[in-house]
Amino acid sequence: MMKLKTKTTGLSQMKGSSAVGDDRPMDWELRPGGMFVQKRTPDSDGESTPTPTIRVKVKYGSTYHEISISSQGTFGELKKMLVGPTGLHHQDQKLLFKKKERDSKAFLDSCGVRNKSKIVLMEDPISQERRYVEMRKNAKMEKASKSISEISLEVDKLAGQVSALESVVCKGGKVAENDVLNLIDLLMNELLKLDAIMGDGDVKLQRKMQVKRVQKYVETLDLLKIKNSMATIQTQTHNTNNSNHQRQTSRPSFANTKLSTIQEEQHSTKPTTASSTVVTTKWEIFDASPSIAPTEHAILPRFNWEFFE
Repeated sequence: MMKLKTKTTGLSQMKGSSAVGDDRPMDWELRPGGMFVQKRTPDSDGESTPTPTIRVKVKYGSTYHEISISSQGTFGELKKMLVGPTGLHHQDQKLLFKKKERDSKAFLDSCGVRNKSKIVLMEDPISQERRYVEMRKNAKMEKASKSISEISLEVDKLAGQVSALESVVCKGGKVAENDVLNLIDLLMNELLKLDAIMGDGDVKLQRKMQVKRVQKYVETLDLLKIKNSMATIQTQTHNTNNSNHQRQTSRPSFANTKLSTIQEEQHSTKPTTASSTVVTTKWEIFDASPSIAPTEHAILPRFNWEFFE
């Protein structure tokens, strides 16, 4: 009597090895029909055998849309296919199957979707509001980035003027003070524009870089203004000294002129003869009283005086 050898195949063997005969572990999932199949992910490669295509009916409001899609597709793929017929953004959609909201990453066949299955499409106000907020934020960031780019171009033009003034002053030349002040005012205006820009991330970093750049140019102009003022003062002092020196060399001093005048006067008053004549003057004294010989009992005359009013 021959003994028959039976080959047992079970779930334990399926879990331990793959169908191609390698020893790599595999994950399995239970399908709605009770069949175990290899678990799939949205990023997994497609199988060699073609997958069947199903047609599902999607109700949006009072309108039905028939969509042909792979039976192994996801609800997220179905949402993207509904953007054209419904005009609703895929992030604003909410799909209900068997009165239950389905995730975008869920597979159709895993959730029991078959050919001619009915799915309800609803608008998700929370997702729509979130998307609008994100759109406004992106638009604001884009506008801020554009403004920073325009300011950067204007600062580039002003930087060329700063370099030109710096080159003149470093070579010992002088520049008009009004040119320096006007350039500082233009840079400060660009700095005010940067202060009015609000943003996060890359916009904030770009704004910070431009602010530091403008501040550096303003500090350079302040130093140039000081150097230019010092050069002007030195030039004025030098010119004053030269003028005073020319005046001193062109006319004699007051002391020399006075000395020469005194010498000339002395020379003119000097006597021409060798002998000098001394003149002596005799003074005569006159008495105020009449010439009467004084006696012991002399009577002095008396006069009558009249007073006129």
